Amino acid sequence: MGVDLGDLIPRQKTGLDELSGKTFAVDAYNALYQFLAIIRGPTGAPLMDRQGRVTSHLSGLLYRTTNLAERGIRLVYVFDGIPPTLKETEIKRRRAVKEEAIIKYEAAVTRGEVAEAKRFAQATASLKDIMIDDAHKLLDYLGVPYVQAPSEGEAQAAYMTSRGDVWAAVSQDYDSLLFGAIRLVRNLAITGKRKLPMREAYVQVDPEMVELEKTLDALELTREQLIDLGILIGTDFNPDGFKGIGPKTALKLLRENRSIEQIASKNPEFKTPPNLQRIRQIFLKPEVTAHYSLRWTEPQAENLVRFLCGDRDFSEERVRTSVERMKRAPVTSQGKQTLESFFSNG
Repeated sequence: MGVDLGDLIPRQKTGLDELSGKTFAVDAYNALYQFLAIIRGPTGAPLMDRQGRVTSHLSGLLYRTTNLAERGIRLVYVFDGIPPTLKETEIKRRRAVKEEAIIKYEAAVTRGEVAEAKRFAQATASLKDIMIDDAHKLLDYLGVPYVQAPSEGEAQAAYMTSRGDVWAAVSQDYDSLLFGAIRLVRNLAITGKRKLPMREAYVQVDPEMVELEKTLDALELTREQLIDLGILIGTDFNPDGFKGIGPKTALKLLRENRSIEQIASKNPEFKTPPNLQRIRQIFLKPEVTAHYSLRWTEPQAENLVRFLCGDRDFSEERVRTSVERMKRAPVTSQGKQTLESFFSNG
């Protein structure tokens, strides 16, 4: 779900040229779900190999990573670990939404109503363990590093920005800011014309940059208060938020009262969640690891072809072309453009 801060956060449109020469920590699950939702066939079914294994996520991962590398944009993917126990309610909600969407999608397919089936298809996306393993294998063969987070991938990516190991975190969700990401880039994985969910309409999607410091200044909040703002609206750890309180009302209340406790002291009907301190600590002191290596290496062409073409029925010509494009990928580093800089520590 992610915290609903879109109407409040100052965002700046940017372009791929402006992002060239920089390194980004990508919320891998977020990106893979995007690929699974968007890369689909005429009836809304995901791409599959001859054995019925879904390959939409691999297609997106290969071609998007290659396209961005060719523009001088270096990625490291960060995978989720074990979620906090407080996320269980949100996980169950998401599972229920998917199950309902699957039923509606299959019913539409049975009736031959292709347009309706496509509308429900995007909400059916689900990541399985084998799909994560395949993503790891693809990245290994492509020479792109990935980090296994102990818990939330967004928290780990935010931590990597605070260490200066990456320039920005990449995710569609604003939770990255609550976790302390110095910069957040949205829409990097889905730049271009995209179909609107549940509608036969398309929009141009451009990358957006959000800076934590500018956000706090614009909202007139501290990071701790930004976390309280998220809790008031609803986060993955208290998805219902506070009934009757939307983003603008929550911001007004915090500016006037400075904390959830102060709001509650002036409003007897206002009930603070029993896990308030635990939710705050998830964002302020998330479980992350400092033990990771960011090293880009040359693609293992034959292993990649054997995996994607031999095992997953990809076009060998397209895969080999991607490998060659990856090998030629330029990265601008401190004003000097070198090929070697791409295949070295970030």
